[in-house]
Amino acid sequence: MSQGVQFNRLMLEMRSMQMEAMARAKPEAVAEAAETPKFSDMLGQAIGKVHETQQAAGQMATAFEMGQGGVDLTEVMIASQKASISFQAATQVRNKLVQAYQDIMQMPV
Repeated sequence: MSQGVQFNRLMLEMRSMQMEAMARAKPEAVAEAAETPKFSDMLGQAIGKVHETQQAAGQMATAFEMGQGGVDLTEVMIASQKASISFQAATQVRNKLVQAYQDIMQMPV
């Protein structure tokens, strides 16, 4: 069988799966719209996750410094970098929110 025929068959299968998924997603989309979380809740959860990540990294670093077994330096460094990146992302989101607020406040009424 040629590659073109295999590709066409694969594309047809993907399209049929897409149609099935879309058919199933429509009733769920209505339910999701009714249960859409609030922005403040989502932001609070994100900040909570950043805090948890930082706490876990701090605990791992302390455990490594105290010489507890089972704590590897590479794991400590990875946890530290994850905490740093999550904090930087949260800071960028905050900066964008402040900028959006300032833009809205400067709009003429």
